[in-house]
Amino acid sequence: MIKHLAAASLLLTTACLATGPATAADPGITDSEILIGDVEPLTGPPALLGVAASIGHKIAIAEANAAGGINGRKIKYVLEDDGYVTARTIQGVKKAIDVDKVFAMLGISGSGQSIAVMPVLEKSGIPTVIDVAPVKFLWEPARKNVFVVGQSYEEGIIHLVDFLADKNPGKKWGLITQDDDYGITVRDGFDSVVKAKKLNVVYSGNYKKGQQDFSSDMLQLKDAGAEVFLAGGIIAENIAMTKELEKLNIKPVTGIFWPGRIEPVLKLMGPAGDGIYAVDYVEPFAGAAGKAFLEKAKPLVSEAEFKGINRYTMTGYAAAKVLIAAIERCGKQPTWACTISELEKTKNVETGVMAPISFGPGVRFSNQKLQIMQADAATLSFKPVN
Repeated sequence: MIKHLAAASLLLTTACLATGPATAADPGITDSEILIGDVEPLTGPPALLGVAASIGHKIAIAEANAAGGINGRKIKYVLEDDGYVTARTIQGVKKAIDVDKVFAMLGISGSGQSIAVMPVLEKSGIPTVIDVAPVKFLWEPARKNVFVVGQSYEEGIIHLVDFLADKNPGKKWGLITQDDDYGITVRDGFDSVVKAKKLNVVYSGNYKKGQQDFSSDMLQLKDAGAEVFLAGGIIAENIAMTKELEKLNIKPVTGIFWPGRIEPVLKLMGPAGDGIYAVDYVEPFAGAAGKAFLEKAKPLVSEAEFKGINRYTMTGYAAAKVLIAAIERCGKQPTWACTISELEKTKNVETGVMAPISFGPGVRFSNQKLQIMQADAATLSFKPVN
């Protein structure tokens, strides 16, 4: 009898293992839901970026859920606020993976935060698509489970400085950057063009993260005679620099990077921001693609969320579309392994907000096409430069 019971028990255990659902190995899936996690700065000045990115994720998720979800399962979005504090980013990602047990991750705060949390993501093996802060460390070397949508800060700066150098030959240059990973990458891109084109740099400065007063820095820029200025701030810093230049009654040809290419920045700069150049890989809202995106988004989000849309909403939307499509291609029983494999197979996926997105074997970076835009203070918009 004992032998028969043991044999029956073994057969039952084997049958259970053979027929058990994929969710036993890969969390975040029930019969009716798939959980997708994200950690963003939802408070403080960087919330202009984090909130907008999360709205992009929500738009793509709402669009998918309205069409029936992913193979019949509705997507549930689990969002944590890190306040742009690295320790909180790590804590939030660990919570999403270990406590909320999400199936995949999107977004991931800023550049320093995403770099710091990379060991957690890599060790967990969870499918991840990063769209907020594309820095090379995230895809070099390539990590099996982490994909990045966007363009590198270095390439963005190179593209912008190349354009400004060709447009303003023989001019004197000035640069200021933040003293962190973001600032280092901006400076690296700038320095490569300086060397290649032998630019005359008369002022080069760093500012502390969180700095608000740039009166001394801009006075030094003026005294140095800079005629072309690369403002390497993020949001509040670029606004403060531009307003100081206005007070000093000087207006060098100014270039900013895409973190500050958002409409609230132009509003706060006022007339001082008119004509500023920017580089980006997502479409401006003033163009046909941007207008179409806004029309699509309006019925899918609240009125308050719609007002919070900016260029980071587009990057978030594109990344979420790519992730959702990869999970969907895995059929009724998606797994982490299948999702990662399908992400790798992503080829020329159209999202309507940027150039087609592709990855590949050993390629975890989408390498988006760049374009130059110029600010129009009167309409609070950026328009492509032909």
